[in-house]
Amino acid sequence: MKEKKVKELVKGRYAQLAKQNRESCCSSCGCGVSLLSKAEGIGYLREDLEHVPEEAIMGLGCGNPTAIAGLKTGEVVLDLGSGAGVDVFLAADKVGPTGGVIGVDMTEEMVDKAKNIARVHGYHNVEFRLGEIEKLPVEDESVDVIISNCVINLSPDKRKVFQEAYRVLKSGGRLIISDIVSEGTLADEIKTDANAWVCCIGGALEHQEYLREIKKAGFEDVQVLSSKEFYIEGEESQALAKLLSITVKAFKTP
Repeated sequence: MKEKKVKELVKGRYAQLAKQNRESCCSSCGCGVSLLSKAEGIGYLREDLEHVPEEAIMGLGCGNPTAIAGLKTGEVVLDLGSGAGVDVFLAADKVGPTGGVIGVDMTEEMVDKAKNIARVHGYHNVEFRLGEIEKLPVEDESVDVIISNCVINLSPDKRKVFQEAYRVLKSGGRLIISDIVSEGTLADEIKTDANAWVCCIGGALEHQEYLREIKKAGFEDVQVLSSKEFYIEGEESQALAKLLSITVKAFKTP
């Protein structure tokens, strides 16, 4: 599927979700599962979410990179594909008033929603910027940590995403991302299906290729911290694809 078409589909879907205040279906735990159950299933703690504005919890991705990022007071964090801001607000509590968190999202409605939530709830150490993760509106070597939760699979140019992440990360900084990848190459019927793309499946890169792209961007010590498999079924419950929900950590070595 062509890059322009993919971005139009993703923007349209997430603009609609923002307006209707509905949750995303980008989760290895599946749609129709309660948010709290889904949260626990992918690594969130209920007590953490109690400190996050409820309206920011529109979907919890496929992992909890914030929990394992080892965020420290005073650090600057960047969230790729921040949506309504749930991970931004979680990170903001961890880095404190001397730190800061930047959320970047390409859907204007999501950015507006996140900004409004931050204003209403008095967050002063967060910032939401409209932009694409393939061309980040962020200065070179300006952030300590990059997080992302089930978003990079939506990009038609993942190599550029990792290159941009490397560019904006400070020397010695770290990348912690949760995402959906495939075990083996996806069938064409999945890769060309619009609904599969917006539900974080159609754009899933093959597992080892995904890790290679991170290394090609310049990152070192690339580690898969967790991996959970699930399947996409077709007619008569036949498995069409084996997918993995993974969390990866990597470093920009000084």
